[in-house]
Amino acid sequence: MSEPLVLRVRRTAQIAPHFVRVTLGDGDIARFTPMGYDQWFRLFIPVPGKPLPRLPDKLTMASYLRYLTISKQDRPILRSYSVRAYRAEGPEIDVDFVLHDPPAGGTPGSAASWAQTCRPGDQVAILDEGVTFNPPADTTNVLLVADESGLPAIGGILASLPRDVSGRALVEVPSPADVQELDPPPGVTVDWVIRDDPHALPGRAVLAAAEQVALPDEPTFGWVVGEQALPVALRRHWIAAGLPKDRIVFCGYWRAGRG
Repeated sequence: MSEPLVLRVRRTAQIAPHFVRVTLGDGDIARFTPMGYDQWFRLFIPVPGKPLPRLPDKLTMASYLRYLTISKQDRPILRSYSVRAYRAEGPEIDVDFVLHDPPAGGTPGSAASWAQTCRPGDQVAILDEGVTFNPPADTTNVLLVADESGLPAIGGILASLPRDVSGRALVEVPSPADVQELDPPPGVTVDWVIRDDPHALPGRAVLAAAEQVALPDEPTFGWVVGEQALPVALRRHWIAAGLPKDRIVFCGYWRAGRG
């Protein structure tokens, strides 16, 4: 059964203009079970100067409503994130935070602000939720599509895939400097889509690129995440192109306009 693990910040690094990496370890890290692929978790960030309150063993509707009853002065930030990498040495995990460009006059999201200001020793809690990448056993080809919010998960998937799998990964990022080194199988091509217009909705450019990719004849599994308009539109396109619904995983990681 899942249970909250209390961890501490070990170090931080701005790895690209729009990405900050926070490395977590210590505390309950020995009880973390790495699964690879797009393993994700709920992240609880306490209010500065406040201890973590009692957290649920599982986030259900009832437990979430109880979480909302915590006063705003004491309620931790709650967000969902992917494991970018796990290292048995330590052990420790890397979590990459996207720094979305805020609208004119706006401010960065609360979790992104924390990632930029947290210090070694700061405490957080995570509630592991497992993986969503679950291709059928006969899959020999993958199509992976994401905006920058899904880049950490794509990195985990590519590093975990069997080395004989083929396919393509298309990733949209805000600038050429945000391109990262990944570890795909030899038969998987990674295409970087640079968002030329800084005011464009993230995901539009990679959606247009993905719609030009013909489905191969071999058994294929499609996985698409990002700003909610992207996975909804690409799933619709893939189904119309003949990819069965049960061979697609899609998820809206975030919604434009929300912090």
